[in-house]
Amino acid sequence: MTDTSYLDGNMLDGPLRELFAVDLSTAAGRCEHCRTLGPLAGLRVYPHAPGLVGRCPNCAEVMLRLVRSPGHAWLDLRGATFLRVPMPPEQPYPGPL
Repeated sequence: MTDTSYLDGNMLDGPLRELFAVDLSTAAGRCEHCRTLGPLAGLRVYPHAPGLVGRCPNCAEVMLRLVRSPGHAWLDLRGATFLRVPMPPEQPYPGPL
C-alpha cells in the first residue's frame, strides 16, 4: 500500500485510553500476516473510515479496528496475534483467586 494519507499510531493513545486504564502507546503487537513485532505507536492509522483502522507498517495488513458510537466501542484485534501491554510496577500482579 503506497497511500500516504495515514497518521501514525500515536494518535490511538487518546481513543484507547478511554477504554483501558493503562497507557497503550508503548504496548507491542505482532502482525498476524507478516509476524512483524512493534509498538502500537508504529501502526499506520487511517481515520477516514467509519472508525480508526491501524495497519502494519511492514505489510499494510489491518491489525486493529476501533469504532465508537455514542454508547459503545468496538475494538477488533483480529489482525494481531497478541498485544503485550506494559504494566506499571506499582500495580502488583493479582494472585490466584
